[in-house]
Amino acid sequence: MSGMDITPYQQYAEAHLGGRFENADLLVTAFTHRSYVNEHRKSTTQHNERLEFLGDAVLELVVTEYLYANFSEPEGILTNWRAALVRTESISAAASRLNFMPLMRLSRGEKQGGDRAKQQILANAFEAVAGAVYLEHGYEVAKTFITDNILSTLDGILKSGSWRDPKSRLQEVAQSVDGHTPAYKVLSEEGPDHDKIFTLGVYVSGKLLGEGNGPSKQFAQQRAAEKALEYYAQHKRQS
Repeated sequence: MSGMDITPYQQYAEAHLGGRFENADLLVTAFTHRSYVNEHRKSTTQHNERLEFLGDAVLELVVTEYLYANFSEPEGILTNWRAALVRTESISAAASRLNFMPLMRLSRGEKQGGDRAKQQILANAFEAVAGAVYLEHGYEVAKTFITDNILSTLDGILKSGSWRDPKSRLQEVAQSVDGHTPAYKVLSEEGPDHDKIFTLGVYVSGKLLGEGNGPSKQFAQQRAAEKALEYYAQHKRQS
């Protein structure tokens, strides 16, 4: 990283990542998106995807170890809890709380991207940073980082029931609030057979409450159910 001021990164590491990094390149790489490398080929060659690969494994191990040691629920329930803790929305929210974005090295195009794209970038960066912390400071420091920022959210996930399958949760909510079971309908199909995108709507009492799209009808149903749950949550706040 010749010629680059890494002071903000080291200051951040001291405050949030277990201390300064002897390997400063590793620290900066954790915050470097592939798109940045594509725009700065002469000065930058490394992006954070390999660290993301490593950090994903560290994250899953820390979460699995914690759930196994502290809960006696069956495997299926623990698997659902783990999935809720490590899903994109959860780890991107952690990265947002940690204020990652000012440190991210992104292309001009990615900086102008939508919220969903930035959410994915932050989630990937959280995993990359976890991998960098593991390499620089070892497993225990990485475990503390993940415990403080991911496992600390478990109580809220359990209380809200957000760990449960969205379609199952929606069925319970819809029956409780409206006395009807949700119905799903294909709204559109686009693309060739090998790369089709489905858009589905979920209806309760004939009213469209959410739409979702994805590479399969099941995936699109889950997304539509999530949107419908957001509708019910918003309606509850307003009432």
